[in-house]
Amino acid sequence: MSNSTEDLDHLIALMAKLPGLGPRSARRAVLHLIKKRSLQLLPLAEAMHKVGSTVRECLNCGNVCTCDICDICQSEKRAIGQICIVEDVADLWAMERSGVFKGRYHVLGGTLSALDAIGPEELRIPKLLDRIISENVTEVILALGATIDGQTTAHYIADQLPDVTVTSLAQGVPVGGELDYLDDGTITAALNARKAI
Repeated sequence: MSNSTEDLDHLIALMAKLPGLGPRSARRAVLHLIKKRSLQLLPLAEAMHKVGSTVRECLNCGNVCTCDICDICQSEKRAIGQICIVEDVADLWAMERSGVFKGRYHVLGGTLSALDAIGPEELRIPKLLDRIISENVTEVILALGATIDGQTTAHYIADQLPDVTVTSLAQGVPVGGELDYLDDGTITAALNARKAI
């Protein structure tokens, strides 16, 4: 005979593994869902089951979607000839939230890392090089993190593309940022990327 709270404990343990939730937050979330069973718990469970059985990686760019090719890659409104390279899907979604970029994306699935034995073949770099030729790409925008691995990956990709314009996102002082709260690397990047006003 099973414990009467075994299923609840299991749900709380699973929820606690989500980013931003620990055991206490997970317990509160589960209790909230139980109280709103018909309005939130059951629709959430149904949506999770549906997404869990249909979600996949876009065969073209690496975004997540519920079909073989994502909406961004299929859209005729997207600028052809521009690809923005990001490390993972969360970065793609962040770029999309801004609503500024109107081209297409390519998700690498990580960054190069000698320590972790992650080379170009472990990432989606070969697929990127194929896309650049097949889609007549003229500009590649590197939107990779300002980490050592991110910059190593950016330089590697730039070296592979001698006939394509390669740009990167500007780095420096964020809007509303105060110099006193910025780290030395951010201040250095901002100073080096200064422009005339």
